[in-house]
Amino acid sequence: MTNTVDSKKRRDLVKGIGLLAISLPLGVKREPNALAGPHEKKRVLRVAHITGVHIRPEYNAPERFGRCIEEIKKHKVDFFLNGGDSIFAADYNNITRERVNEQWAIWKNARERFKGYEVYSCLGNHDMWWACPDKSDSMYGKPHVIAQLEMPGRFYSFEKHGWHFIILDSNNDNAGSLDAEQRKWLENDLASLRRGTPVLCMSHYPILGVSTIMEGGNHTDARYITNLFNKHRDKTITCISGHIHLLDEAGYDGVRYYCNGALSGFWWEDGDSDSAAKCYYRETPPGYAILDLFEDGSVSNRYYPHSF
Repeated sequence: MTNTVDSKKRRDLVKGIGLLAISLPLGVKREPNALAGPHEKKRVLRVAHITGVHIRPEYNAPERFGRCIEEIKKHKVDFFLNGGDSIFAADYNNITRERVNEQWAIWKNARERFKGYEVYSCLGNHDMWWACPDKSDSMYGKPHVIAQLEMPGRFYSFEKHGWHFIILDSNNDNAGSLDAEQRKWLENDLASLRRGTPVLCMSHYPILGVSTIMEGGNHTDARYITNLFNKHRDKTITCISGHIHLLDEAGYDGVRYYCNGALSGFWWEDGDSDSAAKCYYRETPPGYAILDLFEDGSVSNRYYPHSF
């Protein structure tokens, strides 16, 4: 015999669930742990990703940069990932030694804002002084930038709370690519990891992007890198980048790729006719990303526009 009261209750319950589902806006991502239960994911790290800082003396950029860092600290991050283009530009043919030194002096002073935090950086295409008249000069090329940013090398990796971090050098002969030495190192680095290791990979140029279809600036050896990641499907890999000052997210073969805009937006300037609003580069506001990294290898990447 059918229990009509129980049947009505079940129909009302199903109807209620349907209304709940309809009430959730399509396309809105839940924050991790929004429906926390007894088996909620455990966050092990919170990291700030800044990229495209382009520090310069003009436009009151140093003071505005400092205000950005103070805002980021309120997120209670564990450390900073600096995605390159730390200074405005040293790579053009007309850049003088004095201009390069001026920019790095501002960066060094601004670096005091990070006091008490570890900062892991990668090389940006605008950071190197290629116009140095003598290639034997200590300021020529990558070694000088590595010293200014206190990096252990032009590419490297490190471990934090069970996560493996890979920092790449995108600036090689074919812009947005890895050189042969770095390829071999990356292959060995990934092969050394145990099954299930969560990996966060930071490059300056996007390895894979959506905006790069329109804007350019994608890694020219993306096929090589994605093939390598495919060989390591037993790890959980997430990639972050900058370079193009645009915000996008892509997914391919189980790997997530986040291009996280630029802290400087339109290089600290007001913008141009293509800017969607003041200081925007095209549709992307100046900002930074906060990444929550979880024990299971998942990542929450949130972009925060700033108004400085």
